[in-house]
Amino acid sequence: MWGMDWRAGDHLLLTDCEHHSIIATVQEIQRRFGIAVSTCPLSKTLNGGNPVEMIASHLQPNTRLVALSHILWNTGQVLPLAEVVAACHTHSGHYPVRVLVDAAQSVGVLPLKLDELQADFYAFTGHKWWCGPEGVGGLYVRPEARDDLHPTFAGWRGVTTDATGHPTGWKPDGQRYEVATSAFPLFTGLREAIALHHQAGTPQDRYQRTQSLSHYLWQQLVALPGVSCLRTQPPEAGLVSFQVRGQSHPQLVQSLEKENLLVRTILNPNCIRACVHYFTLESECDRLIEVIRQKLEGREN
Repeated sequence: MWGMDWRAGDHLLLTDCEHHSIIATVQEIQRRFGIAVSTCPLSKTLNGGNPVEMIASHLQPNTRLVALSHILWNTGQVLPLAEVVAACHTHSGHYPVRVLVDAAQSVGVLPLKLDELQADFYAFTGHKWWCGPEGVGGLYVRPEARDDLHPTFAGWRGVTTDATGHPTGWKPDGQRYEVATSAFPLFTGLREAIALHHQAGTPQDRYQRTQSLSHYLWQQLVALPGVSCLRTQPPEAGLVSFQVRGQSHPQLVQSLEKENLLVRTILNPNCIRACVHYFTLESECDRLIEVIRQKLEGREN
């Protein structure tokens, strides 16, 4: 977002399901450059409605960037990204509308072909669904959008030089976004983590297994008295968000952690989120359900 050539009055569109780190960055860009920011109520499409139409209806003549997630971090909804991107790219306005995707919850889960999705910027972390080291991730920039994304930081690795070592411009590819010293051991760790996942099956096989397990957990949750899932249909990926009646979600998460059951709270909407990977065991889902049932009944292990 910092790499865009912002001008006062430009419009940036967010959804109401973005991570607070994204929102905070947008707020600071708005303060510095005087851009207009609006929020699309994408959460209304979780159990009905058309997310493509919802986003398209909130584009403005001066929209320059749409920032959204491929898989929404709070509800687990998977957006039809190719259709969303197409709607943004065909929007008739003052500028081409670029699409920036927060892929923290999608890379390592979904089978991806970025050249088909046509998203302009697709950024991911390596420590989530890839289970790699913290502090390293990746950014895909669509070649047609590269001229619209200027490097935020300048360093010797990102520039071309003449015979005297004087900078002459940016490197023609993704190296332009590199600065100086990189943590190469972390890159090696991420490559090894990705290779390990590939040994477990194809991306499609792993995704189908993740879906199967998340459906398994969702079915048990919706059958549990006192528990309601945010989605009225089985989840599309590995995030399963639910609410527990009569329970403090933070306290319940803390008590589950003592049972070595790691879930987390989400503030908006107020819920608990479980993450189910392809290597999650059915027995682990069963144990989560049983402990929640015991706590609802006032019993402890």
